[in-house]
Amino acid sequence: MYPLATQRTGSVAALVRRCLVAAAVVVLIWLATCLALFVTVDSSPARRTNAVIMLGGDSTERLPVAQSVRRATGTPNLVLSNTDTPGNASADARCAANSSARVICFRPVTKDTRGEARAIGQLIADRHWTAVTVVTSRYHATRARMLLVACTDARVDVKVSEPRLNPWQWVERFVSETGGVVETALAPPCG
Repeated sequence: MYPLATQRTGSVAALVRRCLVAAAVVVLIWLATCLALFVTVDSSPARRTNAVIMLGGDSTERLPVAQSVRRATGTPNLVLSNTDTPGNASADARCAANSSARVICFRPVTKDTRGEARAIGQLIADRHWTAVTVVTSRYHATRARMLLVACTDARVDVKVSEPRLNPWQWVERFVSETGGVVETALAPPCG
């Protein structure tokens, strides 16, 4: 009876080892995919479009990039997502103080990228724009492009801003962006 108990213990230990190895492989594949989708993503080339659009979020990171792209390309319109959220304070302040017809502020119905994509798609259609440049954080570029392409036939260029994140914050972004990409693939926000 003792050899049988040892055999069962060995089988359980081998099963646990195989499960741990399989889990480690899955995590490594997920991390490699996240690096490809959310870290090594490239910006579109800087070129003149109908508008440079800054998505809501860390506006201290994104707004300077949007303004720089607009100046460098001579793009006539700057479009800002006005969310009244703490992270978007500098863009919201720019909207509150706006006196320029070339700075357009919009409030998405829902304060998320899906709501922004719907609002931007409608803005593009209303103004008959054919190309826009969207500015967002590097980790967010893949999902933002997917959402916007689903909401417009216009060309969508994406310029990335560089977030200052520690390794744990990157992992948090990997988790949330993975969920967002899956949701976008399964349920596009527009028609």
